[in-house]
Amino acid sequence: MKKNIIIFLSIIIAAILIRFGFSKFSSIMQNKSMMNKPAPSVTVQTIENQSVIRSFEAPGRVVSKYRVDVLARISGYLQKSYFKEGDYVKAGQVLFLIEPTEYSNAANVAGANVKNLKAQLVYAEKQLARAAELVKKDYIAKAQYDQMLSNRDALKAQLASAQASYNDANRNLSYTRVKSPVDGKVGIINVTVGNYVSPSTGALTTINSTNPIYVTFPLDSNDFQALSSADMSNNKNRKVELLLSGGTKYPSNGVQDFQDNKVDPSTGTVTMRATFQNPDNQLIHGEFVTVKLYSNNPVDVPVAPVTAVLENQAGKYVYKLDENELPQLTYVKTGEQHGENWIITEGLQKGDRIVTEGLQKVIPGKPVKIVTEEEMQKIKTEKVTK
Repeated sequence: MKKNIIIFLSIIIAAILIRFGFSKFSSIMQNKSMMNKPAPSVTVQTIENQSVIRSFEAPGRVVSKYRVDVLARISGYLQKSYFKEGDYVKAGQVLFLIEPTEYSNAANVAGANVKNLKAQLVYAEKQLARAAELVKKDYIAKAQYDQMLSNRDALKAQLASAQASYNDANRNLSYTRVKSPVDGKVGIINVTVGNYVSPSTGALTTINSTNPIYVTFPLDSNDFQALSSADMSNNKNRKVELLLSGGTKYPSNGVQDFQDNKVDPSTGTVTMRATFQNPDNQLIHGEFVTVKLYSNNPVDVPVAPVTAVLENQAGKYVYKLDENELPQLTYVKTGEQHGENWIITEGLQKGDRIVTEGLQKVIPGKPVKIVTEEEMQKIKTEKVTK
């Protein structure tokens, strides 16, 4: 039994050694084959700086410039509404009617009181004028004249008070016609006709202004720093483009006219705002869009061809030639695409040399044969003909 176990173990060890030997031999032969294999042909380009207008994309949200709750400013029964939910209304347009009878009657009473006091004041002025002539001739006592003067002044004060009451009554009467304070789109009617309303009832409806309209968006703090460095003090009225949710470009450009004075610590972003004209009401409050913000000033930045930048799970990379002309895998960070190039924000600088064609056969650290673009095109043509 013990002998069988020893034989079995010996067979296993022998199998392992044989497999290891074959693996080692295969590796040696593969390396030898690769060493004998000619170096792949590649084209190389030197990184240059270009003067570009930087652009930054961010998710945005459409926000009304004004969001107004329409309230009842007096108490009464809601008698009528003059619009449909979702209508576009103008500033000053009548939206609701609160039963006006009580307020109309109060205004009429106050008006009549004003007319009565005006008539009394006219009579008192005439009496005072006559008394002024008589007192000069000593036909009446000075005390009698003073009494008439005091009566006239009292009527003036009463008339001023009555006029204020009349104005206040007319003001309350005007509040029976609830008007839109801004141009915009009306929301849902919260209180329907027939209900009793008062200033404490809350919003009868809400109006969102539509033209002009805001778009707010969070800009990454790193992008904000790059934008600030590009524009310096020229940091106002930047051009903004808008992509709607379906990918369609909004026909009008906006202007970035506000930026927050702090970085949100929870998101690492700076809140920005742009203003857009919205004459056709195409942009709706609450809609999500994509914002593209442009710097005012051009900046010099390194760029690399889009075709030279590859990507794996770790990120984007290029093959950069080292001092021995050997390609080394170098990870880079890119900004926005500028024509046929990526703007490089990290990993490359002016003067670096990178592989631009023949990337598929490049092995990091292994020699490559550098050819011109014409020679590379000839190689491709020969491969096709074969």
